[in-house]
Amino acid sequence: MLSANEIVSLHDQLTARWHVGPDIANEPSHGDWLERVAAQHRANFDLWHIEDEARAPGATEAELAAVKRRVDQTNQRRNDLAEQLDRTLLAWLEAHALPNPDAPLHSESPGLIIDRLSILALKIYHTREEAERLDAPAGHGERNRERLAILTEQRSDLARCLDALWRETLDGVRRFKLYRQMKMYNDPSLNPAVYRKLVKEPAP
Repeated sequence: MLSANEIVSLHDQLTARWHVGPDIANEPSHGDWLERVAAQHRANFDLWHIEDEARAPGATEAELAAVKRRVDQTNQRRNDLAEQLDRTLLAWLEAHALPNPDAPLHSESPGLIIDRLSILALKIYHTREEAERLDAPAGHGERNRERLAILTEQRSDLARCLDALWRETLDGVRRFKLYRQMKMYNDPSLNPAVYRKLVKEPAP
């Protein structure tokens, strides 16, 4: 059901593919589980590049405000899809009488780990780009090759942690729960910056 190596490989394939053609859809042949992984990675891919727009020199206040709203919407989608990964795994486990309710609880769910692996895939892709830049100043390539080695090691470590968590969950010696992010900023009824504004400015 869950293979960290399969997820890492998919992240890398899709990251490279989307940088060539951002409008390319997820590959339908990956199967339901990996399609969900791909959709969550796409949210991170979109978020990364939307945030870059906010950092562009010369962006107007109106452009920055529009980007901020897109960031909030995409970040909500990213978190919702990470939760969806955990729901999918927990539904599969439930059919196999797992997780063991008496096993020690892991502090981080697989969905959150996969989200971190997704972000690392994007960091690795862009750091490799910088390491290979032909027009970069002196020392730039070497600095980014060092960063790339660190990021690659971090991802490898995290992937092993994901495999270990899943294996221990299947063995009944570890369990995880669905942790809801409970984002408040996108809910007009929970964000005072929104609902106070709406009270002050009633519709005509």
